[in-house]
Amino acid sequence: MEYRTLGDTGLRVSQICLGTMTFGEQNSEAEAHDQLDLAVERGVNFIDTAELYPVPPRGETQGLTEQYIGSWLKRRGRRDEVVIATKVCGPTDWVPHIRDGQARLDRRNIATALEGSLRRLGTDYVDLYQVHWPERKTNYFGRLGYEHQEEESVTPIEETLEVLGDLVREGKVRAIGISNETAWGTMRYLAAAERAGLPRIVSIQNPYSLLNRTFEIGLAEIAIRERVGLLAYSPLGFGVLSGKYLEGQRPAGARLTRWERFDRYSNPQGVAATRQYVELARRHALDPAQMALAFVNSRPFLTSNIVGATTLEQLESNLASTELELKEDLLEEIEAIHTRHPNPCP
Repeated sequence: MEYRTLGDTGLRVSQICLGTMTFGEQNSEAEAHDQLDLAVERGVNFIDTAELYPVPPRGETQGLTEQYIGSWLKRRGRRDEVVIATKVCGPTDWVPHIRDGQARLDRRNIATALEGSLRRLGTDYVDLYQVHWPERKTNYFGRLGYEHQEEESVTPIEETLEVLGDLVREGKVRAIGISNETAWGTMRYLAAAERAGLPRIVSIQNPYSLLNRTFEIGLAEIAIRERVGLLAYSPLGFGVLSGKYLEGQRPAGARLTRWERFDRYSNPQGVAATRQYVELARRHALDPAQMALAFVNSRPFLTSNIVGATTLEQLESNLASTELELKEDLLEEIEAIHTRHPNPCP
């Protein structure tokens, strides 16, 4: 397993990060513990979660993901060996069970969210605390074509950063990051930190895969020059890039089989691109999912690739992607497909 530095923190995190949003919905507590055991055994030291999880978000299950990680930490006693990342929700009018749908990125909400996460995780600090999505109306969760809207009342980024800085000083948080953020928002966080002497963000968790390379437009340069590396989520596009959904297949228990709402990577353009990527992998005698993950692993702006699984077999396969080095001719073929199908599923 390769390890990379998280921003300017000195924290070394594994190239593969274990995503956990299935814990508490698709995976039981025992299955979650098995995944955590396997990941750590294979060299993973980076675990990502959120107060929102599991997904899909429901009041009946909210917080179970962090609870399962917490019970694993208590049972295994390995807190100092792992880097735990969690997130605070942005506006939640669509998630009414979190702070009555009134969550914002102000002091009261962030403090309340962190205390809840610490309690569920059974720890007195988190290594990386991330803003899950912006409070302002902007492009995230697949939205393209920015249309400016004047917000009536939005917590300024500077105020959010000041609160996060206080949490760092109190020792409850070691480092801070952002998620589902734009180039403008990222630079505002960095400028505010420099201007006010506040902690710098060290990571940005955004979607990135063969089906969605929009991070390369603007944000990749920022990630490298400013040392705010990408934590790539959905590197398999909800499992679509494994090829298991092609030709209308719906495997039992799979996410898209259970919930049709997760259609972000299933539009006709995405299906056409996926088919070509899967065929390319098979021509080279590669597993399509491993090829897709290996591509993400190879990006110079990446800090860690967040993989999720519902079975140990899937997790084993995902972890094995670190052993795959894509040859130049294969990368050229990937670029040719990307040219024909640029970012079909933003």
